Amino acid sequence: AAVTRRLCILKGIYPHEPKHKKKVNKGSTAARTFYLLKDIKFLLHEPIVNKFREYKVFVRKLRKAYGKSEWSTVDRLKNNKPTYKLDHIVKERYPTFVDALRDLDDALSMCFLFSTFPRTGKCHVQTIQLCRRLAMEFLNYIIASRSLRKVFLSIKGIYYQAEVLGQPVTWITPYAFAHDHPTDVDYRVMATFTEFYTTLLGFVNFRLYHSLNLLYPPKIDGQADVELKPVEGKEYAMDSESYLEKLSALSASLARVVAPTHEDEVEMDEFPVEGETAEQMDARKKEQEALEKHKKLFEGLRFFLNREVPREPLAFIIRCFGGQVSWDKSLCIGATYDVSNPSITHQIVDRPRVEQQVVGRYYLQPQWVFDSVNAKLCLPVADYFPGVLLPPHLSPFVTEQEGDYVPPEKLKLLAMQRGENPGDGRLRDEESEEEDEEEEDDNDKEEEEEEEEDESEKEEEMKLKKMEEQKTQSNKALPVKVTAGKLRLEDRQRLEQEQQSEEKRLAIMMMKKREKYLYKKIMFGKKRKVREANKLAAKRKAHDTAVKEEKKKSKKARRA
Repeated sequence: AAVTRRLCILKGIYPHEPKHKKKVNKGSTAARTFYLLKDIKFLLHEPIVNKFREYKVFVRKLRKAYGKSEWSTVDRLKNNKPTYKLDHIVKERYPTFVDALRDLDDALSMCFLFSTFPRTGKCHVQTIQLCRRLAMEFLNYIIASRSLRKVFLSIKGIYYQAEVLGQPVTWITPYAFAHDHPTDVDYRVMATFTEFYTTLLGFVNFRLYHSLNLLYPPKIDGQADVELKPVEGKEYAMDSESYLEKLSALSASLARVVAPTHEDEVEMDEFPVEGETAEQMDARKKEQEALEKHKKLFEGLRFFLNREVPREPLAFIIRCFGGQVSWDKSLCIGATYDVSNPSITHQIVDRPRVEQQVVGRYYLQPQWVFDSVNAKLCLPVADYFPGVLLPPHLSPFVTEQEGDYVPPEKLKLLAMQRGENPGDGRLRDEESEEEDEEEEDDNDKEEEEEEEEDESEKEEEMKLKKMEEQKTQSNKALPVKVTAGKLRLEDRQRLEQEQQSEEKRLAIMMMKKREKYLYKKIMFGKKRKVREANKLAAKRKAHDTAVKEEKKKSKKARRA
């Protein structure tokens, strides 16, 4: 059963849920996995089945030799251990390279997950090392091609989306926390998937590196001929691990097969696509220009990462968008400059305050990097200073449709992307002034209330006198007037709307029963969407008012 399940995973055959489960299961309600008969017949002709059988025999013989303490037999069996390759299965499942890229999401997520596993014996150490190497190779390719587009910090991990040869590839990387292995997870199933995915990712990395004229396996630029080890690296890693550690530092560029020659930029001739209008061509051109600008978001900026911030994701993102990055030498191999370097423009910190600050350098919280990438522009730094309450981290994977609730932060961001100035500072000043005025008014009202109580008695007497005077005047005869009638104009727009609504009502009445049912479902969905949007807007309003009230209370407390 284990061999069949393993073979199904490798060949990409998935279980099938029958329509009449009880009938197929011969009246039993026990949990069983069902496969289509044609899929199982397809497995019979797989040559790797024989390799699995050989491996089963090998394990049985090895166990027997260990039991009899025949150490010469154990050594001989280990030397002749049967091996197999999954290359032919990869070629069979993915006839073209684009097919492999489309199915890369799961492979990357699994490899990144396994690369973070502790070496506790739950999983083979060689598998963990292989996953780590392949994952780092892929990240270095993304940096070299500058193909990262979106990034989102979630509870599960960090979501990335890159555009690889025109195909969107999304994967998730877990946070670098120490974690215990859960007992309810079958690691044998995961290991089988990983075995296939590592083979696939190896093929993909090879093709991607060659598409960019890069050496594979990758080598650090300037050390392609002779692999040199930096002086500080001797204390940091062993010789066997030094190469992978330097690669995973993500701070150095990769060596190319043929050295690139710097030529003058030549303007390419553009020919319109068949059936494309001039407007569409202009829109495509603007989109391309915006993409090129996005790729050079951090170009010319130099970052320094403090010890407390997550080094790997920040270094990866900054390098993807053309920035230079470094960190403390003792933190990781591959640091390119020190904290005292005067050319540093941004220092990423995650502390409430920084004691010694250098003039001309921005000290920012890590979220600024992620939010700037998603906004496709360098956001104002004032909201991300150390100790400041951060703005919400909006997901770039959510695109609001018409009628959806759009948070005010997203509206402000869209305005900034259009080149408008939302005028945050002014709004805040106005709000604070209004709050001050309200507080002053409250104090004035308390003083005025006492004066008004004295005057209220006099006013009541005056009112009584006026009422008596009005009664005497009302006894006199009222003059009767005749006014000319006014011409009432018909509202054409309202009449048109009434006519349209009447036509719509009649059209609904004329619908067939099935069509009417579908129409009602669509309208119900739309109304529900509107209700949800209103509900979120009301929640936000309540939250904002609560925050304002809290601010007022804190101000009053300070004054008191």
